[in-house]
Amino acid sequence: MEYTTGAPSWRLVLRRALGGFRPRRRAQRTRGWSAVVPLIALAAGLLFTTSARTADGTALRDDRRPQLAQLIADKRVRLDAREKAAAKLRASVDQDTAQLAKVDPQVAKARKDADALRSPAGFTALQGSGMTVTLDDSSRRSNEFSDANAPDNDDLVVHQGDVQAVVNALWAGGAEAMSIMDVRVISTSAVRCVGNTLLLHGQVFSPPFKITAIGEPTAMHRALESAEGVQQFRDAVADFGLGYTERVERNVTVRAYDGSSDLRSAQVAG
Repeated sequence: MEYTTGAPSWRLVLRRALGGFRPRRRAQRTRGWSAVVPLIALAAGLLFTTSARTADGTALRDDRRPQLAQLIADKRVRLDAREKAAAKLRASVDQDTAQLAKVDPQVAKARKDADALRSPAGFTALQGSGMTVTLDDSSRRSNEFSDANAPDNDDLVVHQGDVQAVVNALWAGGAEAMSIMDVRVISTSAVRCVGNTLLLHGQVFSPPFKITAIGEPTAMHRALESAEGVQQFRDAVADFGLGYTERVERNVTVRAYDGSSDLRSAQVAG
């Protein structure tokens, strides 16, 4: 066989490739792949060249977690700035409303009615005795357990249901006010977990999760003891090393809620 270089060789390749699409006799059909293989090789070469130029010396499947972490951090900074701006605007509205209430009886009455609801709605700080419950992830890992019933990593972290169980038990025990990670809990608060982090009113918190409630400590302790979800978490504390502590507070302050109070819809309770 004679090998050539340059343009004549490409003409030969193209001639063979085009010849593969021409009508052939039955005896020639078995040689169809001989014409397709050069095209496949040419396409593969183009793909490899494109990938190399796109990568530019880097890994195309590089880990994106650092970029995601930075994106979350940037969004958090923007959220904090907007929250501060919104707080200033709310304060300005309150000042203007107070000035208008001095000359408008209807505004004065509406403001008085609203002020009477601020405390039960969570918009004023409350101070008194109470209890703080802290939940934390386990310091152990699943590969540290040798028995057949060893937990997986999902069993070694605090979940949304665990936090909700403690919050519901404290309310059932007569809590008058509550905060999670020093953020006031109100009627529209929703506890959400993203991985092993807690999302509350747009803020992200990492464990340990601190829940503080104002109320009669003995009654709240009994409610925690009788709550099924709390008992399941305490069993996991004994088995897997999760963190759970209760501390009686003789004098603690639960801050007022200072976030947005906008509602999309509401219904009066029957």
